[in-house]
Amino acid sequence: MDIKDCFYLGKVVKPFSFKGDLVLFFDVDEPEEYSELDGVYIEINKVLVLYPIETIRIKGNKATVRFENMTEEDSLKLIGKNLYLPIELLPKLEGNKFYFHEIIGFKVIDKEKGDIGIIESVIEYPAQPLFSIIFNGKEILIPIIDSVIEKVDREAKIMYINAPVGLVDLYLS
Repeated sequence: MDIKDCFYLGKVVKPFSFKGDLVLFFDVDEPEEYSELDGVYIEINKVLVLYPIETIRIKGNKATVRFENMTEEDSLKLIGKNLYLPIELLPKLEGNKFYFHEIIGFKVIDKEKGDIGIIESVIEYPAQPLFSIIFNGKEILIPIIDSVIEKVDREAKIMYINAPVGLVDLYLS
């Protein structure tokens, strides 16, 4: 499995018992959707390795797991490692909710300015993620907030927005 075909699920944070159980942090909105996992990929030396799960218990954003055939000593080597799952296991989102990777390449139509370009990437700043939109060789940064996003048309690959007044003009003048 290649990391480009996966999404980041979370991290191995600490040991749970003397039997090799571990506590995982799930960096997702709905951790309970992963209560039936039978395995996760863990990044070891820039390679994803599949670890089958024997038992899993989820409470909030944390899960206690026991991996198959894992000794306590082996489990301790996984602390701090990143967890991944194949992209096809992501729950499907509808309406105006979306995963950042799925909207790359979408055309952006602003309510006031019309077609303002194509989403090139998403910049994840701690305070606010931003769309990086390329229009005639110029980059336009638009905050990713509910009040800006009017409609996501997945079939047509178009995102309709209502950018804050004057924001697009800052980049195009």
